[in-house]
Amino acid sequence: MAIRILCVDDHPLLREGIAALISTQPDMLLVAEAASGREAVEQHRLHRPDVTLMDLQMDGMNGIEAIIAIRSEWPVARIIVLTTYAGDVLAQRALKAGAHAYVLKSLIRLEILDTIREVAQGLKRIEPHVAAELARHQADASLTPREIEVLSLVAAGNSNKLIAAQLKINEETAKTHIKSILAKLDANDRTHAVILGLQRGVIGV
Repeated sequence: MAIRILCVDDHPLLREGIAALISTQPDMLLVAEAASGREAVEQHRLHRPDVTLMDLQMDGMNGIEAIIAIRSEWPVARIIVLTTYAGDVLAQRALKAGAHAYVLKSLIRLEILDTIREVAQGLKRIEPHVAAELARHQADASLTPREIEVLSLVAAGNSNKLIAAQLKINEETAKTHIKSILAKLDANDRTHAVILGLQRGVIGV
């Protein structure tokens, strides 16, 4: 019995590449594709695949929201995250949402077929690089939702004054949030905090 697969990614070329890989495997069958989180939920409802390959960064409903939606309807759904980002925070969110595996897009050709087979058997798999990042930051204090909001505004090039105005807080409070962000991320300055935030998946691109 072939492993039935749903592939979700907003890049047609990546979906084509995965489809080509899967077509060479006698024990696998690509039953559906989706280009967005919302479409992923619909296609999953329609086909009930054995394994879903899920991109994280998509417009509208993102991959993590789609994982939560799919698993709330179908708790036994087996999902493999495909991502460009090795960030520990993003990996944590995906695993917490119910993902069974986390594969970097740069390693798809090497890793994806074995990962599909393992996840289809109910096993979990995390790239060693991602696992190392998770372990390295395990004891770190996580940013609060407000601090993530502030960091996103810093990343967009806003000054403390503009951040305060947008969040309807005073400038001193904005400064306090930024100090806390720098301390938690162990960042040297605002720019370093933004770089670390992007690398670790605290904020999106």
